Amino acid sequence: MKTEIKKKVETEKSSSYLAEERIGILMRKYAVPCIISLLVAALYNIVDQIFIANADYLGSYGNAANTVVFPLTVIALAIAVMIGDGCCAFVSLCLGRQNKKDAEKSIGNSVVLSVLGGIVLCAVYLIFRDAIVTAFGGTVNSETFEYSKEYFFYITLGIPFYMFGQAMNPIIRSDGSPKFAMVSTLAGAVANMILDPIFIFIFKWGMMGAAVATVAGQVITAALAVWYLLHTKTVKLTKPSFKLNPQIIAKIIPLGICSFLSQISLVAAMAAINNMIRKYGALDEIFSQAQYAQIPMAVVGIVMKFFQIVISIVVGMAAGCIPIVGFNMGAGEKLRVKKLFTRLLICEAAVGAVALLAAELFPHRLIAIFGAANESTYYTDFAVKSFRIYLCMIILACVNKAAFIFLQAMGKAAASTMLSMVREIVFGVGFALLLPIYFGLDGVLYSMPVSDILTFIISVVVIALTYRQLTISTPV
Repeated sequence: MKTEIKKKVETEKSSSYLAEERIGILMRKYAVPCIISLLVAALYNIVDQIFIANADYLGSYGNAANTVVFPLTVIALAIAVMIGDGCCAFVSLCLGRQNKKDAEKSIGNSVVLSVLGGIVLCAVYLIFRDAIVTAFGGTVNSETFEYSKEYFFYITLGIPFYMFGQAMNPIIRSDGSPKFAMVSTLAGAVANMILDPIFIFIFKWGMMGAAVATVAGQVITAALAVWYLLHTKTVKLTKPSFKLNPQIIAKIIPLGICSFLSQISLVAAMAAINNMIRKYGALDEIFSQAQYAQIPMAVVGIVMKFFQIVISIVVGMAAGCIPIVGFNMGAGEKLRVKKLFTRLLICEAAVGAVALLAAELFPHRLIAIFGAANESTYYTDFAVKSFRIYLCMIILACVNKAAFIFLQAMGKAAASTMLSMVREIVFGVGFALLLPIYFGLDGVLYSMPVSDILTFIISVVVIALTYRQLTISTPV
């Protein structure tokens, strides 16, 4: 009895905190751990690529293989964040309305969905491995194809653990434990960073070593998530919580669709980009030569990894605000939501500005991290050009992403989904396929800034309408 009373008091304090604490303090408490969690999650693949690139027996062939497999791990992440972010937003809205029962059901259902999804995706990947690797450009040359298949096989074995850990991360944040969510992800990434050099440089396990190190880290993160589910703070999970409820699932999934599209669209874009690189690289005077054929794919993969780091900060900042936005929207505190939106847009633009300066002024230093010293001058020259062109509108990309996620946090799933579809599928994939026809290999690089400019025009309208809706007294 005393335990229940204590838990009730803690919940009320948490609710009061979200409704009354200063916006800046709330952003730091919730966004910073979320940023770190997403950065650490992104570092799994990036750390692999850094060690692979600096292993002279793997080099750019291993780098290209990593680029081929990367979007396939993002498919798993897309499903996981759809479940996790959707549940996080729904739980926050429920708690703002003092509806703990539905919050508990949503978490239980999300656990079951993430486990089932991971098992099914793992099976599909194992059955269709060669066809999948081929579809994502792995046949650029024979060495890249063999490395891709090896890396993909072992990474696939860890998919169920990866999906479960990533889905639980935002759910743990929604329960009022952003620091634990951060620590659980960090623990897995640290393990990966320790094991990577051991398996790659000492044991000489090559692509298998990089993959096994990654899976080991994912298992640690998943295990910590299981522990937390047995010790939740705000909600209390019981056996009935895990019974699949179509009504609850129908509320979770729409709120997570934006997160899903933001990730799955990256897969579609990379599939288009990888195949355009393979096609138009074969027509290039330099990269049509067998010993250099893998360079464009390896380089663009590295540039996209840098972009992923930046976007992890941007998405982490916005997603970290989901519990704050959801609670205050549920409580009818729209002016606080408006103030938070303003702060968020300013911070996101600042992150984009710093990233732009790094990409434009220091591309040589960035590419050096990924083993450029072991490669030809063609590798370095193409990498510098890629950084400067592909990321020249990254400030706009940051603002666009923040606006879409904020709409999702407000419960505007349809608007958020539509805008993400336009940016990621219509523009992102469309221009990746169209521009190379006219500009060759450079057209692949132009596709990113062109997409961001056109999307920003739409985002300006969306931001203005959102401000208006948060100012007037009618319900949002």
